[in-house]
Amino acid sequence: MPNPPASHSLAFDQVMQQIHDLPTLPVIVQDLLKSIDSDDADIHLITRKVSQDQALSAKVLRFANSSFYGVQSRVTTIQQAITLIGVDAVKHMASASTLTRLFPSEHLAGLDFTALWRHSVATAVCARVLARHLHVNQDYAFTAGLMHDIGRLVLVIYFRDQYQKVLAYREEQDSHLIEAERDIMGIDYVMTGVALATHWNFSDSIRNAIAGHYRPENQKVHSLASIVHIANAIVRALDLSRDENDLVPPLSQAAWDDLALSEETYLRVFHETEVMFEEISRILLTDD
Repeated sequence: MPNPPASHSLAFDQVMQQIHDLPTLPVIVQDLLKSIDSDDADIHLITRKVSQDQALSAKVLRFANSSFYGVQSRVTTIQQAITLIGVDAVKHMASASTLTRLFPSEHLAGLDFTALWRHSVATAVCARVLARHLHVNQDYAFTAGLMHDIGRLVLVIYFRDQYQKVLAYREEQDSHLIEAERDIMGIDYVMTGVALATHWNFSDSIRNAIAGHYRPENQKVHSLASIVHIANAIVRALDLSRDENDLVPPLSQAAWDDLALSEETYLRVFHETEVMFEEISRILLTDD
């Protein structure tokens, strides 16, 4: 393999400066994300805050009436919806809605922003399905899956020229994006994602999942990082992003062993992820 060009490498402080220049998250999202590890969220206060955001209110109602929950009668009020789906599910909507606004869907040759978002949502859905089969917290898993690629958006949006070189190098070498990022930019989306999660005061659980999902070998059994790692591989294998350049990443044997699921269970996970994904992506990634 030829030596990669070195002239485009970024200093980490360049990336940190750009992250520090990003707008802060809206107050409702900050409140929701900060309370992800809290069991005493005030449902009435959350209802009032959500009701002040028309777009978020619509997403919450659509989510509560989705196949995720399978309710028999239609949910019509925000408080009913939040009571049914829980505060953590509201965080999903608030987070996805905010992130899609902060990082507009601009075209970059060789990178499909729609596919990038579809992959993040698919990973979130699959991580939630895996967590249910593992009997661990499904909401943590969903949020971690949704956020796992957030660092890539920073690199793509704010370092476009360098990232164009990354994409060209990936095409030339037929490599994984993270390898091209490291070779061309001297930094990768995982490092950037952790820095952004810290800047935005994400919980330790989510920050650790972002940090460890690509190489989760040193994580705890059934950790969020292992769940997101396996979910990421599954949805790439299922081609849910519809990105023709997608490659299934190297699978961590440690993460596979940690989850210890049977082949039969994995087949159910594949099916459930595919069934739920399209509906959930429509809810999270549309503006109406």
